[in-house]
Parts: sequence; structure tokens; C-alpha cells
Amino acid sequence: PSLFQALHQLYYDPNIENKNLAQKWLMQAQISPQAWHFSWLLLNMDKVPEIQYFGASALHIKISRYWNDIPADQYESLKSQLFTHITRFASGSKIVLTRLCVALASLALSMMPEAWPCAVADMVRMFQAEDSNVDGRARCLALLELLTVLPEEFQTSRLPQYRKGQVRSVLAQECGSVFPLLEQLLQQQDSPGFIKQKVLKCFSSWVQLEIPLMDCENLIQAAFTSLQDPELFDTAVEAVVNAISQPDAQRYVNTLLKLIPPVLGLQEQLRQAVQSGDMETSHGICRIAVALGENHSRALLDQVEHWQSFLALVNMIMFCTGIPGHYPVNETTSSLTLTFWYTLQDDILSFEPDKQAVYQQVYRPVYFQLVDVLLHKAQFPSDEEYGFWSSDEKEQFRIYRVDISDTLMYVYEMLGAELLSSLYDKLGRLLTNTEQPSTWQHTEALLYGFQSIAETIDVNYSDVVPGLIGLIPRISISNVQLADTVMFTIGALSEWLADHPVMINNVLPLVLQALGNPELSISSVSTLKKICRECKYDLPPYAANIVAVSQEVLMKQIHKTSQCMWLMQALGFLLSALQVEEILKNLHSLITPYIQQLEKLADETPNPSNKLAIIHILGLLSNLFTTLDISHHDDDHESTEVKKLPVQQGPNPVVVVLQQVFQLIQKVLSKWLNDAQVVESVCAIFEKSVKTLLDDFAPMVPQLCEMLGQMYSTIPQASAIDLTRQLVHIFAHEPAHFPPIKALFLLVTSVTLTLFQQGPRDHPDIVDSFMQLLAQALKRKPDLFLCSNLDVKAVFQCGVLSLKFPEAPTVKASCGFFTELLPRCGEITPVGQVVHENGKVLLQAVLEGVGGQASRSLMDHFAEILFALNKHCFSYLSVWIKEAMQQDGFPSARVSPEQKETFSQQILSRERVNKRRVKEMVKEFTLLCRGLHGTEYTADY
Repeated sequence: PSLFQALHQLYYDPNIENKNLAQKWLMQAQISPQAWHFSWLLLNMDKVPEIQYFGASALHIKISRYWNDIPADQYESLKSQLFTHITRFASGSKIVLTRLCVALASLALSMMPEAWPCAVADMVRMFQAEDSNVDGRARCLALLELLTVLPEEFQTSRLPQYRKGQVRSVLAQECGSVFPLLEQLLQQQDSPGFIKQKVLKCFSSWVQLEIPLMDCENLIQAAFTSLQDPELFDTAVEAVVNAISQPDAQRYVNTLLKLIPPVLGLQEQLRQAVQSGDMETSHGICRIAVALGENHSRALLDQVEHWQSFLALVNMIMFCTGIPGHYPVNETTSSLTLTFWYTLQDDILSFEPDKQAVYQQVYRPVYFQLVDVLLHKAQFPSDEEYGFWSSDEKEQFRIYRVDISDTLMYVYEMLGAELLSSLYDKLGRLLTNTEQPSTWQHTEALLYGFQSIAETIDVNYSDVVPGLIGLIPRISISNVQLADTVMFTIGALSEWLADHPVMINNVLPLVLQALGNPELSISSVSTLKKICRECKYDLPPYAANIVAVSQEVLMKQIHKTSQCMWLMQALGFLLSALQVEEILKNLHSLITPYIQQLEKLADETPNPSNKLAIIHILGLLSNLFTTLDISHHDDDHESTEVKKLPVQQGPNPVVVVLQQVFQLIQKVLSKWLNDAQVVESVCAIFEKSVKTLLDDFAPMVPQLCEMLGQMYSTIPQASAIDLTRQLVHIFAHEPAHFPPIKALFLLVTSVTLTLFQQGPRDHPDIVDSFMQLLAQALKRKPDLFLCSNLDVKAVFQCGVLSLKFPEAPTVKASCGFFTELLPRCGEITPVGQVVHENGKVLLQAVLEGVGGQASRSLMDHFAEILFALNKHCFSYLSVWIKEAMQQDGFPSARVSPEQKETFSQQILSRERVNKRRVKEMVKEFTLLCRGLHGTEYTADY
């Protein structure tokens, strides 16, 4: 197509295919040598802006990316042509003007400082020269546009590192040509608003070049003055914030001190904005105060003699934190201030003890006030008002409260136990004051404050927790939010309750009552789970009651699936601390209704609704067995505690139950073998039990292995392999229990090998799990590979095939298999033999992946295989890699024979023993193979 046709297609053709083709073609055209020629033609004044824009863009691409193609003797003509066109477009299309300015900026950055010594001063001079054809204002705007894009182009330019530093310092010196002009334009009475706006934007752009703050002083003051002009307000805020926030600014303490009065001077404007509900203005002023406070609190605190003016700034930020109205509906400002309080606290606590003591005296009261302000801001609005909020607003408010909670937890470090005492006193006064009944919102916020701290900080030493536990039952719970917070607070105190078991009875009835309320589902179930986990040794007296209430809510189906699962985990913890006969009695009453349901379901013809019911019941059993652990593997109680129960005799209760339901589970399976989700749910029951019971699971091993073998032979499923892997992992060193597991491993292997012959492409999940099983076997029980009926060669070939799968997880698992296999070359003869005979095929597959067949995210895993080949088969590798690299166009047509030779030598060099270096070599080579080396794609790689 011709250039104009392609541009017409790109901009006006409704067909998206054509648009994409045109865009591809044009991108090629932009980087072709002809671009120099056609760009200027496209910039003719008779063309439409879209076409002119493309011309200007092509120029910028050529200058910024292909600078080395431009002969030095053409710099000057290129420069003057760009100046001419910018002057011409000064009163033309804005988008084209900007693109041309960006092109000239890129040219200037590449020529500085040698080829174009005073570039910025020249630009200013060129545009200030009288040019009768172009209106003075248009010229002024064009110059400002050019000066604004120059630092921006610098930030995104691809200059090499050493050039970047050089050009940055040249630009910083050149601000002497720019700032006086900007000051003059801001101070002129007759400068129109749009020029002043452009000046402030230009200043914003320059301050990011780390220009000394004192050189910016006049312009910052001028920007403060512009805050009074509503039209300039937003741009002036950006300018002030950018100037104050640059990291270098903290070196100029005197200038920072001079900025405090103008910031404090904005308080009146802030108050008026808050009164009139002008959220934009209050937000902008708050950003300025926070920028000064947050970026420079350390430097300003150091100026001890100016402590009062800094305290005034802190109080101004406190006003912004406590700004009236509910976040996010009536205000969005308070959330900006939270990190300031972290920074200030860190800085105060980092001083040496004497200085810290002085500041603690000044700032402790401020932080107590902050706690009051934050708890006020965390209060829910009235029920009526909250009803009108959108779900998005409610979600933003929830996140805001989490941020407040994190801040309170942090402030605890500064205020310590006194903070808890003050919260407790306030709550006590609130709940016992009969004169003025308090709102539920007030009570909820105080409890929320308490919960925020108790959740992460050890409150065992606090003397106010007993009082708090005593107060909780006095709270009249009138709505869901308050009830939720009461629940979460009890949950946060569960570790404390474990150390003070006499108090459990104060709060447990509340939790059990809440279990029956579907609206409190998450908070009540998670709290019960915490109590059962932390306090299980003190719960036997309450066990019957907890089980009864739980059974009732489970039968009434009050809770959603995931809460039912949590509830079962809670009961698992609870039962773990009982005597075996008690556990069995409770399990019987708890599980029987589900077993009866399952028996009925097992007789039905499979359909979607009974499938969900079966998965639900199997899930409940899995979750119960996840936490039911009478051997107390997970106890972290110190050995000094005498709470340990005597070691149980006889079979484990979980095993007893599993043996009772085993045939029923087999019956369910036989009907649902085709369904991956049901098979997965069955495997999960055993997997969770094995993980919890460990050796106690041994009596189940023979039947389970037999069932898994039958299942897998009939219809292979990934979950069956995963369970086999779990068994290999746990029983690898138990000669008494291993024979059935060994038989199962060999069976799974031979069935999977048959699957590979039939075509494994439709089963990436099975291949993934199989590779993980092989890796686990090599890790825990390598002598499995000595079995006469294990075809090591076939397994090896399957691994090589798996490396070529498009699914990344499968490839990763195959890499893991080879990384375990190669180190066994020496000790396991069949492995060594297969690797030496077939290793070349493996290397070929690895190089194909590196050459571009596999995702770039997998390169580290491929590098691990190369590393292992190097370490364990070096003499073979040096021959194989030579032979492989001799193939034309392998592993990619993009790499030259020299580049392939370099890579081979690197891989075989002395550095091969350094895994990190091998990974770097592979990354480097894969980029060459993909044609990405030295492009923007590699920047984040």
C-alpha cells in the first residue's frame, strides 16, 4: 500500500483487521531509511493533522532510536529544519506541535553537551527573536511546550547510564536560562491564564531533574500565589508538590524552613473549602502539607529551635486527617495523610535517647489525639445514610478502615500499654453511662481500635483485657457491623483466653449464639475456629455444647460452603483434645447424618445437583480430618506445660472412621470415576488425613494403594498421582509400609507411559503431576529407579516430550524432574546409562526452549537443567552442544554462528560452576534468539 492509503486505513477504516495490518505496515515504514524523506513531506501544511502527526512521530522515532544512523554533518540541518517546522506549527495543530517539540528535545539530548553546547539557551533565544509571521503568544507557547517536554523526554530516553548523568548535570545548569523566563511570565500582569498554566507545567517538569531547591525558591513562592487563582489551582498544586517531593530537596533545610509559613498560610483557604464542600481544593492543599511533612520530617525535626513551626505543620496535617465527613462519600483527603504518621513516628524513634525523650514529650499527646481522630473517622455513618451508599463506596470504606487499623497497630509502638488503657477507659465510660446512651457506631469504633491492636500485638501482659472481656457481654448488640466487630475482637483475644481459661465462659455463649445468624457467618465461624485452635485443651467441658450447636447450624444450612468447611476445621481442633472414646462418640453423631446422605446419593444416577452434594459432604470430611490430630504434631506449646494428654493407645480415630466409610467411598467413586472434581474430592480426604496423621495413617496404606491403583488404571486423573506422591513422600523410609506404595508407583508409571503412547497433549495436568511424582521419588526413594520393571528410558523420553508442552506449569515440573534425575547418573546405573545414551535429545529440547519455543518466564528452569548436565555429564555435554549448534538455523534463525559459538564456550567455561552466571548466560542467549536483545522488552527482564 502507499503511505497515504495505509494512514487512511489506520484512521478511517472501520474494519479492525485492516486497521491492524495498516498499523504493522506503518510501524515498519517508520523505521525504514525512507522515513527521513517522507516525514518532511507528511508535515506539509496542506495535510490533515493525523498525517502530519505520523510524520512528526516518525522523525522522533528515527532520532531517539536510530541516532547512530545520522551522520554528524547533518545534525545542524536537522536542527534548523525542526526549528522552522516548530515555528510554523506554533499556531497550527497542538498534537503535531508537541510531537515536533519531542523530536527536537530528543535531538538536543543526543547532541549535548559537545555537539550543541548551550542547547537550552539557544532554544530560548531562537523563540524570543522577533518573527513577524508568527504571533508572539503562539511563539511563547511553542517555546514553553519545548521546554516542558525536554525534561520529560530525558526521563524516558534511552541514553546509556554514563551519558544520563552527564546530560542531567548539563540540564540542571541550563535551568539558569529557563527559570528567569518562567518567573517573568508568572509575574507579568498581562500574562493570560493559559500561559501561566503552561509556565507552571514547565516548572513541574524541570524540578524532576534534581535542581537545587534554593534555585526553585522564587518559582515555588510564585506557585503558592497562583493557588489563589481557581483556574491555576490544580497545576500550581502539582508544581509545589513536585518541587517539595524531589529526593534531593532535604539538603536545603533553610529553604524548607522558609516553605513552612506559606504552607501554614493556606489554612484559611482550607477551612473555607471544607465549609463549602469544595473537595478538590481541600484535597490539593492537603497534598502540599503532606508533601512537606512526609518527605522532610527528619530534616525539619532536626531543627530543634524551629520545633514550634513544625508542630504547627503537624497540627495542620492532623486537621486533614480528621477532616469532617465520611470517607469516601463526603471526603477523600484523610487517607492521604496516614503514611505521614508512620514516617513521623519512625523519625522520632530513630533519635538518640535524650533527643527522643524531648520529642516524645511533645508528640505523645499529638499521637493520643491522632488515635481519637482515627477512631472517629472509622465510625460507620447512620444506618439510614449507609443504606444509600453504593457497594463500591462500602468496599472503599472497608479498605480505609483496614488502613486505619494498620496505623493504630503501628502507633502502639509509640504509645504502648497506655493506649490500651485509654481505649478501655473510654469504652467503660461509654457502656456504663446511663445518662447519655451512646450510639452503636461509637462503641463499635472503640472495639475496632482494640481489635486492631490485639490482632497482631501480644496483649498477654495487658492488665485491661480481663476488664474488656468483662465488658463485652454488656454491649447491647443492635446491628450486624457491631456484632461482627464484637466477634472479631473475641477472635483477636483467643490466645489470651488460652492463658486465662476461666474467662472462656464469658464470651463463648456469644459466639455460639452468633453462629445461628447467617449475617454473622464469617465473623462467628472464624472466631470459633480461632478459639478451638488456641484453647482446645480447655474446651472439653464445653465440647458437647459446641458440637451440638455446630451440628444444628450445619443441618439448617445457615452458612455458605467455605464457612461450613471452616466450621469443620474448628470441630477438628476441638475433638483433638478429647479422650479417644469421646472423639469416636462425637465423630459418630457428627458424621452419621452425612454418611446416610452419601449412601443415598451413591445409589442415584449421577447428575449435576447430586454431584454438588457429594463434593460438599466429601469436603466437610476432608476439612474435619485436616485438623483432627490426637498426636499433637502441630502443638507449639512449650514443653513445660502439663496440658499434654497421655499418648493414645489403639488405632487413630480418623483411621477408624476412614475404614468404616471406605467401602462407601469406593462405591461413590465407581459411579463418578469420569468426573475429575469428584475424584479430586475423594483424594483430598486421604491427602488431608495423611498430612495430619503422618505415620498413624499406616493401617490405611494397603487399601488406599489398591483403590488408587484401580482408579488410575480405569481413568487416569491428576489428583490420584498427587496423592501417590504424598504417600511416597511420607512413607519412603518405612520399609514395613512401603511395598504397596512401591507397587502403586510402578503401576501409575506404566499406565502413564501407555497414555504417552496414545498422545498426552490433552492431559497437561496429568503430565504435570506425573513429573512431580517422578521428582519426589528421585528425591526421597531413588532406588525405585533400580526396579527391573521400571522402564527408565521411556520415562526419560516422556520427560523430554513434556519439556515441549505449551503449558508453563507442565514444563516447569518436567525441568524439576530432570534437575533431580541428572545428579543420580553416578549412583543409579540404569539412570546413568539412559542419560549417556539419550542426553543429546534432552539438550536438543532444552536449546529449542531457550531458542524461543518456551515462555521466557521458564528460562531459569531450563538453566537449571544445563547446570546439572554440566556438573554431572560434562564430557558428554561438550560433544553434544557442539553437534547441536552445528545445525543451520538452530536453535533460532536470528543468531549467528559466532553468537552460538560464544554461548557454547560460556556454558562450558570455568563459570559453569556458578548457577547464577549460567542463568544470566541463558537469559542473554534467549533474548538474542528472540530478536529482543537491546530492545525495550528487556528493560524489565
